[in-house]
Amino acid sequence: MVNFAGVPFRNRVTLASGTCGFGRELSELFDLSLIGGLCTKGLTLSPRAGNPPPRSAETPMGMLNSVGLQNPGVDAFIRDELPFMRSLGTRVIANFSGATPEEFAEVAARLADSGVDMLEVNISCPNVKAEGMAFGTSAIAAAQVTAAVKRVAGSTPVMVKLSPNVTNITDIAHACEDSGADALSLINTLLGMRFDLRTRSPILANGTGGLSGPAIFPVALRMVWQVANAVRIPILGLGGIASPDDACEMLIAGATLIGVGSAMFRDPLLPARIAAELEDS
Repeated sequence: MVNFAGVPFRNRVTLASGTCGFGRELSELFDLSLIGGLCTKGLTLSPRAGNPPPRSAETPMGMLNSVGLQNPGVDAFIRDELPFMRSLGTRVIANFSGATPEEFAEVAARLADSGVDMLEVNISCPNVKAEGMAFGTSAIAAAQVTAAVKRVAGSTPVMVKLSPNVTNITDIAHACEDSGADALSLINTLLGMRFDLRTRSPILANGTGGLSGPAIFPVALRMVWQVANAVRIPILGLGGIASPDDACEMLIAGATLIGVGSAMFRDPLLPARIAAELEDS
């Protein structure tokens, strides 16, 4: 068992938000109780249809996505998906977003009352009160959201997911820690884009998207290492992990748990294999 922010995890491996849905498809391929935890796809107060297609594209050593937080809304998740996730024998980490600190708090309150094991606050989303700036790029805004969520979370631990699209990630990490965060997860995707040479237009309908996959692994390692040496709260490290060796490097950098994401699109059984190899090491 691994204690993470007061929550006992079977092992150090989790599935990253947005890459495993609510676990239904992956549960047909392997026993999800073999991993420590499952992060839901990003939830919002109301249902969202997401961005128009195309909303994913391959890149060398990775992929771009601009899904746009497609999800059924927090109430439908609690009613229709959470009972299934609770039956899987692994920890349920609820990832969620909001347009304002008040909306973050409203979603957090509903999730905390539902009995999820941990809240993952996605602050890499547009802030309508700051002219489109992401909460995750401002220490002040990150602190406001963290404090708002902590006020309603009760005994449910609060983990804040940090954006790498910043000048100094330790400033954001300190702001979240000082505002009561119980843990941090990092990194989220890096902002990128690609063009179709025939049309001379962006491949993604939204123009830009989030870059994930092995290409961002060295960036993720560097940021986890920096944050681990700057804060006292535990870290879930993710971003480009594609092998057991990558997972070990992330733990050396200072993470307590690791998250596997885009690599599952190529090898859905990878998280279970990493968990088994870490236990044997």
